[in-house]
Amino acid sequence: MSEAGVGRLLVASLHQGIADLLPTRLEFYEAWLNPAGLRDGRIGIAPLAAVLSFLRQEGEPYRLVAARAGEYSAEWTVASLPAIHRTIIRAAPHALRARLVMRLARRMVKSTYGGSRVLVRWRSSHLAVDIRGSIFCEVRDQVEQPLCEFYAAAIRRLMYLFNLQADVGTDRCRATGGGQCLMSVNVRPTGTAG
Repeated sequence: MSEAGVGRLLVASLHQGIADLLPTRLEFYEAWLNPAGLRDGRIGIAPLAAVLSFLRQEGEPYRLVAARAGEYSAEWTVASLPAIHRTIIRAAPHALRARLVMRLARRMVKSTYGGSRVLVRWRSSHLAVDIRGSIFCEVRDQVEQPLCEFYAAAIRRLMYLFNLQADVGTDRCRATGGGQCLMSVNVRPTGTAG
């Protein structure tokens, strides 16, 4: 993580999401997410904020890029785990597996941006996930649509990678004036009906 608190995982996943979904705009975004900075971990908060601001102006592609970046972050987080940890989590019973995956999600969020943290409240297989200090929701003016898709997609993908399905909805978003970023998550084993 750089001094500014922006993790390489977040920057690399955003860069890859832009490359996948907005390839003709990649050169523009590389003015802030340049390959040398990616490699050296020298992308700070200001360049990242600029990228997110310009992405929001793209309209619907913002949501798609943020979701793709969240999925990449989840996949790369799981790939970086020792094989024994992945095996233990996958072998755990459903309820314990969901808790272990959410513990991993909390670590992933912290590794993407040091100013963020996650609070989770459990009620059976239903969770309330409160993201504090989301860099995605740092906006000057309120927006109409929630900006939490990165986290929703990352949680969904983490669950899927450990044979769980998660319906993730954004209940409140700080960027829309909700006061906090709060998501509801309903977790069930893969292959069960919703």
